[in-house]
Amino acid sequence: MSKVRKGPYRASRAAAPKNSDPYIGSARGRATIERNIPDVTISRLPAYLRVLHELQSEGETIVSSSKMGTLTGFSSEQIRKDLAYFGAFGTRGLGYNIELLEDRICEILGLDRPVQMALVGCGNIGQALVRYSREEHRHLDIRYLFDVDEELVGREIAGLRVMHSDDLESVISEKGIRLAVLAVPASAARDVGQRLVDAGVRAILNFAPIHLPVAREVVVRTVDLTSELESLAYYARDPRPDDEEGPAIP
Repeated sequence: MSKVRKGPYRASRAAAPKNSDPYIGSARGRATIERNIPDVTISRLPAYLRVLHELQSEGETIVSSSKMGTLTGFSSEQIRKDLAYFGAFGTRGLGYNIELLEDRICEILGLDRPVQMALVGCGNIGQALVRYSREEHRHLDIRYLFDVDEELVGREIAGLRVMHSDDLESVISEKGIRLAVLAVPASAARDVGQRLVDAGVRAILNFAPIHLPVAREVVVRTVDLTSELESLAYYARDPRPDDEEGPAIP
């Protein structure tokens, strides 16, 4: 049986059962991970993983790309194209083995083992992220916390002690941390972001509303909550008389 670990997803299976797809977990499948996979494809894999986990928890064993499309909002063609980057999956006319596909996507994303992370900035957003991660996503393990606020340094959040940001480089380098969350004010984000990169971090989730000019090989995903809400305000506004008149004619 698969080894169960903390968090919503299981550890990757050591070996595929008989009659399973020969490419799942094979050398051919693993080799495709090294190819230049589009970022947008990688960004959709967690949605597929979430759906597969939900289906398995409901007792399902097989799922079609059409049903996955309905549950994720992506087309069945898009799902098949995304999965094809990583090898052959499923059986024509039957669908995908849910357990095997879930294990394979975990392996592709590196979630077949806990991923240790650092978080810099232990304000309201940072503390919420730590508690949520520790309770709901143990496979993404926020293990090291940093801040410059003397009132926060030394405190415990969800069982983790907050360290001073002066220790950031030494801890991240020593522990081999490659993934970090940045939840500091915009005025400090660029400096702290570069310090993370210099210490060895290769992927950053940035909550500061500012662009981080880091090296091309470093992946940065920015979540700007204020900008998202401001853009949504357009769709929530009351209709105006000129909205019904159509575009102005020069």
